[in-house]
Amino acid sequence: MIKLEDLTLNQQQYTVITEITKRRSPRSPKESALSLEKLRAIAEAVADRAEMHDIIGTQRNNWNHLFLHSINSLSLSASLMTGVSAALPSPLLAFKLSSVLLFSAAAGMMVIVNKIQPSQLAEEQRNATRLWKQLGREIGQMLSTKSRFSKRDVNSAMDKVLALDKAYPLPLLPGMLEKFPEKVEPTCWWPRKENERKQNMQNQIDGNGWNKELEEAMTGLLNVLRTKDEANYLEIGNVVLRINKCLAMAGPVIAATAAITTGLVGSPIGGSWAPVVSVVGGALVPVVNTLGHGAQLGMIFELLRNCAGFYRQLQEEIEHNLSEPDVNSRENGEVFATKVALQLGRNMSDLKEFAALASPSCKAQDFKEFAGKLF
Repeated sequence: MIKLEDLTLNQQQYTVITEITKRRSPRSPKESALSLEKLRAIAEAVADRAEMHDIIGTQRNNWNHLFLHSINSLSLSASLMTGVSAALPSPLLAFKLSSVLLFSAAAGMMVIVNKIQPSQLAEEQRNATRLWKQLGREIGQMLSTKSRFSKRDVNSAMDKVLALDKAYPLPLLPGMLEKFPEKVEPTCWWPRKENERKQNMQNQIDGNGWNKELEEAMTGLLNVLRTKDEANYLEIGNVVLRINKCLAMAGPVIAATAAITTGLVGSPIGGSWAPVVSVVGGALVPVVNTLGHGAQLGMIFELLRNCAGFYRQLQEEIEHNLSEPDVNSRENGEVFATKVALQLGRNMSDLKEFAALASPSCKAQDFKEFAGKLF
């Protein structure tokens, strides 16, 4: 005999069915057409952004080379003229003034270059160009595969555009990213997802390509990504940042000191030490400048920060899937595991073996291998 309670929907079941019905209900042709036009406009803006970042990235990379060689040439020329002036019986005023001007120009240019870090700016634009092209392909694929569109599709695309604009701004001053931050944080170029577990719903384990073993593997992998891969790039980034900061402060100070002592060459105050300090300072300026900008420490720092952001994004994708109790609402488990394996530079069997060794209780110092092989 069928009981009346079995024929009655409780509040939880009614809410779930209502949400599924709303999700599956077809959009009106007018709303879908309007959303389609908006997505096309967003796709055009994304393509334009990619081209702008590519052009500006090339320009800022040229800046780095031009400033590097210009500052080195100015310093070496000033040092040479100071040495020649000091070797003469009576120092020529023209040589002294020229040396002072050249050293002063080199110091001023180094202050500007160290502030904007052209190599770091170029790396920002290179990475931004890649991400804008990736977003353009994603929107293009959605336009070619879907037949109906909604406001959710438009809002999702707009959120990704705004997140990229914030992560990699085009303006130089103001709006430029902090080149010497107090704390190194991974770059975030994606809209953050809220991982909130839904209440009053039973957590399903099997289905849609998911099972208990895959969940445990992803949980262990998440722990290694957080405590090993991301932490490693942030640690190295802090070291590179400190070295770059020291070189950025030392260069202008040395050039300014050389300019002051050059003015004292031939005077009773300067004596015999002023030419030595000027010439040695003029030789040190190109060394410091080449170490900082020739080695492109700013670019290396930005690259490390972007790699940490790559692993942070992967963590959030794993957390977002694991936090969804209904496995049917997640991305297919087998497809998701394949994507994770490709992003880490591993094949599926290698990923399963690695994830089997990792566990949520594993500590970074106890685990020697990194999760990612690609970076």
